[in-house]
Amino acid sequence: MKTKILFSKKTIKILVLFLLGLFFSSFSASAYVCKYKEDFFKLYHIHYQQYPDDCLENIYWLEKAVKADFANPYYAMAHVETENQWEKYRYLFQMHINLKLIEQHLRLGRIYDKKAAYFYDAPWKDEYLRNLEKAQSFYKAGYSYWEEAKLWAEKANVSHFAFLNLSDIQNWEDEKERVTNGSLDYKKILDRELTRLEKVISDLKAMESKKY
Repeated sequence: MKTKILFSKKTIKILVLFLLGLFFSSFSASAYVCKYKEDFFKLYHIHYQQYPDDCLENIYWLEKAVKADFANPYYAMAHVETENQWEKYRYLFQMHINLKLIEQHLRLGRIYDKKAAYFYDAPWKDEYLRNLEKAQSFYKAGYSYWEEAKLWAEKANVSHFAFLNLSDIQNWEDEKERVTNGSLDYKKILDRELTRLEKVISDLKAMESKKY
């Protein structure tokens, strides 16, 4: 014969509140709060197929990383033992974030961009022009990030860092070399994109609104 266990309404209420308390206390204990540059940078990611919202999300996290403080050197994204290493790490980090911000603005601009204007584009020229204006604004935003990236690359390239290489972030070291020797020049890339885009805008504006 099975024995039925009966609980009063008051007992059930206390039990439910107890279980809820356990749930929320464990949730708050395991919740991760982003506070430092390294935290925000880890939220940046590239999708195979990147849509405008993906680019905007990345820009948001990278901007938060720019403004945040660095974590303790123990939690750096490279092995740091000396103050010199820590100093160079910070400069390279700032440079890298700004380079990624340029990349994301270029990706975002290219989503709205149009490589050329064709005669059969006339029926949709107003829509194309609106998109091209968006692309233009995203490309122009890249210039300020480029100036910042160059500044931090120069700081990481001074003489007392000459024989100091952070191999854990070798790609950042390589970026620094390319920025300082001119083989990576986002100003030229942005200039080229904007010059071409302005030509497309001019060609579209000159079109008559025809239907094909």
